[in-house]
Amino acid sequence: MTNPNQCANLYDAKEVLGDCLNSQKMITSAYNTYAGECVNSKLRSTFLNILDEEHCIQADIYADMNSRGWYLPEQADQQKIRQTKDKLTRG
Repeated sequence: MTNPNQCANLYDAKEVLGDCLNSQKMITSAYNTYAGECVNSKLRSTFLNILDEEHCIQADIYADMNSRGWYLPEQADQQKIRQTKDKLTRG
């Protein structure tokens, strides 16, 4: 299958965007680590700028998928939120 159009037809938009979103999650995780462990302040600043750009891309992909009904996270249970908050504030 050497024709790019044939390859493109194997995946629908939902699968492509899902893959893009997962990739962005990995990319932002990596840049976050790089920035946090960087000794050179100018390089750290560059990593943080790239990280911000990558988060914007991730947010755009998420918003697109969410608007199409392809990525609908469940609402958190308010009782579980309170329990977690209480646990964390008690230390």
